[in-house]
Amino acid sequence: MLTNFYIAFAPLSFTLLGLWLIVVQTRHAEWRGSVPHRRRAYAVFLHFALPGLMSLLSLIDPASKLLWRVAFAVVSLGGGAALLVFGKEGWIKLGRSIALEISYWVSIVLYLGIAFFALFPTVLDHAGIALTPLRLEAILLCSVVFLGVNVAWLLMFDESPIAERA
Repeated sequence: MLTNFYIAFAPLSFTLLGLWLIVVQTRHAEWRGSVPHRRRAYAVFLHFALPGLMSLLSLIDPASKLLWRVAFAVVSLGGGAALLVFGKEGWIKLGRSIALEISYWVSIVLYLGIAFFALFPTVLDHAGIALTPLRLEAILLCSVVFLGVNVAWLLMFDESPIAERA
């Protein structure tokens, strides 16, 4: 179990979430009237909240493989589904940046990868990959958070409907 990693990763994820909430608060007046901006802001929220939640759940009982497998599968499937439902309209309607569009789809693939390796952890052994599922999922979670930071940066400087009218 990567206990020390998840002990550090959970606070990192929630710290980034807190910083994102400050950005949302400062842009709230501009984004309040824009459904695509609100959806994208929520998608960024998921990039930080869900990896933090998975990290915390993995620490409840580090020795329980069933707990982390169920927690990671449920949370990551929920995250992928939420991105499909809430994020797609925001990215497509405001998709001025190809980086936003790519990060949207890559994030969904990463969440599906986390769920897949949680549900089928022996696939790595059968493929001859000398990496534990938890270690691979830690890499995938780092990638989700990295994408979230990049999307947050791009969205933070995105033109809002109010700014476009001025």
